[in-house]
Amino acid sequence: MWSNYSGFIYVKNTRNNTIATLTDIDGFTKYWMSAGRVGFRGSRKSTKYAAELVAEKCAGKAIEFGIYSVCVNLKGIGYGKQTIIKSIYRAGINIKRIEDNTPVPFNGCRLAKKPRL
Repeated sequence: MWSNYSGFIYVKNTRNNTIATLTDIDGFTKYWMSAGRVGFRGSRKSTKYAAELVAEKCAGKAIEFGIYSVCVNLKGIGYGKQTIIKSIYRAGINIKRIEDNTPVPFNGCRLAKKPRL
């Protein structure tokens, strides 16, 4: 089923951080990178530029491991999803498929109780 892929890149893009994980076809983790590991601290970890560098470094390692075509799985509501895809493509990786697995709340959280007057 996954014969046209060499691996997967899973990107968890939250409001506070971006974490990218590179796996092979069998799902074994080959490499991971986060905005904190790149060198960003505090509120700069949640920027588009940090997400771009994370994806770029992960794609560079994919080429080192011989992974040239990937399926990209995005998850989260953070900034820079399009930037992540562009930086992976610019690094020379052939993107076969893009999936967005962001969980969507179907009813939300329970409301706070009404104050008694």
